[in-house]
Amino acid sequence: MSRGGESPERPLRVLIVSHYFPPHVGGIENVAHQQARQLARCGVDVTVLTSGSMRGPDPVSDADGFRVVRVPAWNGFERRLGVPFPVFSPSLLRQAGRWAGWADIVHVHDSFYLSSWAAGLAAAIRRTPLVMTQHVAMVDHPATLVRWVQSAVYATAGRALLRRSRHTAVLNSSVASFVRDLGAPEDAVVHLPNGVDRERFRPAATPAEKVRLRERWGLPADAVLVLFVGRPVSKKGYDILLDAASTEYELVFVGDKPTRAVPRDGVHHLGPMDPTELAEVYRACDIFALPSTAEGFPLTVQEAMASGLPVVTTDDAGYAPYALDRSLLALVERNADAVRAVLRQLASDTGRCAAMSAYSVAYAARHFSWSAHVEHLLRLYGETRGATPGAVAWEVCR
Repeated sequence: MSRGGESPERPLRVLIVSHYFPPHVGGIENVAHQQARQLARCGVDVTVLTSGSMRGPDPVSDADGFRVVRVPAWNGFERRLGVPFPVFSPSLLRQAGRWAGWADIVHVHDSFYLSSWAAGLAAAIRRTPLVMTQHVAMVDHPATLVRWVQSAVYATAGRALLRRSRHTAVLNSSVASFVRDLGAPEDAVVHLPNGVDRERFRPAATPAEKVRLRERWGLPADAVLVLFVGRPVSKKGYDILLDAASTEYELVFVGDKPTRAVPRDGVHHLGPMDPTELAEVYRACDIFALPSTAEGFPLTVQEAMASGLPVVTTDDAGYAPYALDRSLLALVERNADAVRAVLRQLASDTGRCAAMSAYSVAYAARHFSWSAHVEHLLRLYGETRGATPGAVAWEVCR
């Protein structure tokens, strides 16, 4: 699968590499999925390289106009420790080499994972240009060993990938500083916000729709519902929000159920959901809360805003490029007392909630566009190759 003798009329070939991919639930895999879908719509020939079951290699599948190649991987670290780090079979190197040779661009998601290292090595050997999206900086994990491993990985394999990448896309200024400190060239770092499917993630059209969706998902009809979307781990602030429980509102958790969950009044664990189901739960709830750390601008926050929810999340200097109105989006200290205080205030202040909801919808409409994201991405690919993206017909995406 060499690129020799390529025709200028041949579609641009992009290999997207992500440690996880749907149906696995998480922000990185959702971004990679949207990029693959939107690029395919624009005429790009897309292959996704990701992890699969240890039962054996899944056949190459086609969905939404692109290929998905799943390499067998052991996922015990996530199941046992809450650390999303799949350990791939040795066939990863062969698959990375094969598809890097096929591609015109290798686009790696985050420098922390084995899939990224293999793809970066394969791109270097095949002399295929490398582009990266770095989603997070160092995560303040409660386990000392995990923090040490993060530091070691970013100082070695992560540094090598970031230095070689022609462009590194980041979501906020904190991550931009992080990658520059690791050696990413100043002119290679670009701010690239994610988009949101605003046809799917939208506010409830009527109060009756919200009532109907609450009934469908077994949620109380008359309570103030505070939604959390993510894995039940410290990084996401799951324990902080659980500790912030109050009789003035009820908590709704979407994502993997904690292994030792104890039934509690006013706490609802709905489990993992596909995007269509998740969008319904956003519309069924009243407030979104995510007291996470080192997250950039999480895709779940963007989905919540597009769905018209007031947002409560951790204060982070990295949000500066987004010019958020702090009176209409609550950026709070990362502790249960601070989160509880603002949630109680919102639960009793329908006027402020309405103003925050209107701000969320308007901000999402102005800033969260997948078409604008992919248009920027195509320009980066063209600059990376030293030319325009060739036969990619951008007008078909309009």
